[in-house]
Amino acid sequence: MNIKEVQDLIKFVAKSGVSEVEIEQKDFKITIKSEGKKKDKKDNELYIQAPPQPQIITPPVVSSPIPEPKVAETNAPSVNEPEEDSKYLTIKSPMIGTFYRSSGPDKEPFVSVGDNIGDGDTICIIEAMKLFNEIDSEVKGKIVKVLVDDATPVEYDQPLFLVDPN
Repeated sequence: MNIKEVQDLIKFVAKSGVSEVEIEQKDFKITIKSEGKKKDKKDNELYIQAPPQPQIITPPVVSSPIPEPKVAETNAPSVNEPEEDSKYLTIKSPMIGTFYRSSGPDKEPFVSVGDNIGDGDTICIIEAMKLFNEIDSEVKGKIVKVLVDDATPVEYDQPLFLVDPN
């Protein structure tokens, strides 16, 4: 409803002698009260009330949808990948948060493709609610693939690394 329509409605209510008119639509509510056919405009009241706006509550860690992780490219043909990947161990994220490959932007990554890791070696950091959690390996082997880009959100149980246990 625009201003002109509201003004016309007020004039109509004033002339008609109706004591109260209430109109409610999905985006606003208007109530016009009048003391009848009095000529004094001070006695007319106009209430315009907008409905309460819904509150949007966002989680503290992630405020937007989580993009799917980008997979590091390899030279192997994609047709053989499922068979080849099945012989590797997968290191998965133990929590929801932001994945970091190094302890700082100017630091070297904890592990890279081709590195040998041992049980208990730090392989990455996952930040959750401003806490930086070092993630340690629970397997021994050689890093074959890094499945997540640096500084991207990860979900619980999302694959992070492929490790060749040989």
